[in-house]
Amino acid sequence: MVTTLIQNGTVVSATGRVQADVLIDGEIIVAVLAPGSALLGNDLAASVDRVIDATGKYVIPGGVDAHTHMQLPFGGTAASDTFETGTRAAAWGGTTTIVDFAVQSYGQRVFDGLAAWHEKAAGNCAIDYGFHQIIGDLNEDSLQAMDGLLDEGISSFKLFMAYPGVFYSDDAQVLRAMQKSAETGLMTMMHAENGPAIDVLVTQLLAEGKTDPYYHGVARAWQLEEEATHRAIMLANLTGAPLYVVHVSAKQAVEQIAAARDHGQNVFGETCPQYLYLSLEENLGAPGFEGAKWVCSTPLRSKAEGHQDHLWQSLRTNDIQMVSTDHCPFCMKGQKELGLGDFSKIPNGIGSVEHRLDLLYQGVVNGRISLERWVEITATTPARMFGLYGKKGVIQPGADGDIVIYDPNGHTSIGLPVNGNGKTHHMNMDHSAWEGYEIDGHVDTVLSRGKVIIDDSSYLGSKGDGRFVKRGLSQYLI
Repeated sequence: MVTTLIQNGTVVSATGRVQADVLIDGEIIVAVLAPGSALLGNDLAASVDRVIDATGKYVIPGGVDAHTHMQLPFGGTAASDTFETGTRAAAWGGTTTIVDFAVQSYGQRVFDGLAAWHEKAAGNCAIDYGFHQIIGDLNEDSLQAMDGLLDEGISSFKLFMAYPGVFYSDDAQVLRAMQKSAETGLMTMMHAENGPAIDVLVTQLLAEGKTDPYYHGVARAWQLEEEATHRAIMLANLTGAPLYVVHVSAKQAVEQIAAARDHGQNVFGETCPQYLYLSLEENLGAPGFEGAKWVCSTPLRSKAEGHQDHLWQSLRTNDIQMVSTDHCPFCMKGQKELGLGDFSKIPNGIGSVEHRLDLLYQGVVNGRISLERWVEITATTPARMFGLYGKKGVIQPGADGDIVIYDPNGHTSIGLPVNGNGKTHHMNMDHSAWEGYEIDGHVDTVLSRGKVIIDDSSYLGSKGDGRFVKRGLSQYLI
């Protein structure tokens, strides 16, 4: 068992910051000590196996990204990151736990879908991982299977109000699933867009010759996100189910969530980095087919309408509780290109799992959020929301030794997978949705359960370091 002492850093939590030393014994944090404390001996540094000097740096809990899609089949192809490549990239960016989505496809049994995802991930992950369960075919058998999810360490399931013919659940199915949610305590996660209405708009736009990526955003109008969000909230209100709305992009949807929360309802929302920084005009509207890089659902929203500013505000006020990535990467060549001449055939997804902590830290630098809120929305709240808190998302005795040493005086340039300018990313993609972004901070060292896996711009981890983590019920309910 290796003992590690992190000295001279500023430990930042969701509630404050303090100069403290952190002692890890094997995989577990065993002490958080005042600098110079003799509680464990007059020269603790001399008695441990490894000392990490964090002078001038922040010591924060490892990031928890509660929304990723590794190896997800979608639109005639599959997400380009495997569990091996995607979790390694996550580690580079300071994320030490992901919660991915196991998929029950139409006509498939729930536990067969779950078993397939275990097979994909087992022995391949660089960091710890858990699963949500997508229910893509809600029927009597599925409802019965949901009774056994918690025993498998899965405390949340996802439904889709979008994608008719693929994952879509109608209102009757949503109602029955939410009744099961209320009964079992499982968190209902909802992709809230009005899928049938979107399909009408897509058909009309294509018929008019409007085929460029820009029209992906036009077809998935904010009204259809707001309407579906409201409908999901009302069904959750009726049944008493806790509701978590994924990838919120429209300010009007935020307002629906905020109103429900003001009435004491267990309704929560996440947003993603792309909705905080990117826009319909500048990205989806890029010349030619370039906008395909930024096709995702829900779509990027108009900057002129103020969605991005409102989302930053919602993070400050806790109207939106956390930031995940919805990491679902596709290469331009051979994947995004499937939608040349027809935006509806562009695989939906952006790769961000490596950049979430950095992009949100830039929000601290720019005065959008506080340092403590940065930790809260990237680590602590995701852990609490999905039944991981105590082991993940916090630096305290008994927690896993998942720690990031972050240098506020460092710098990170985001660029292509490999080039000669030191601008790199490690995701399995032939482009970057974030190319050209400059971050006033840097992930220096990452520990996963006490093992240093990133240090001094070197990857020291290995395939299979990560373990499946069983989750309990949400620790965030009001």
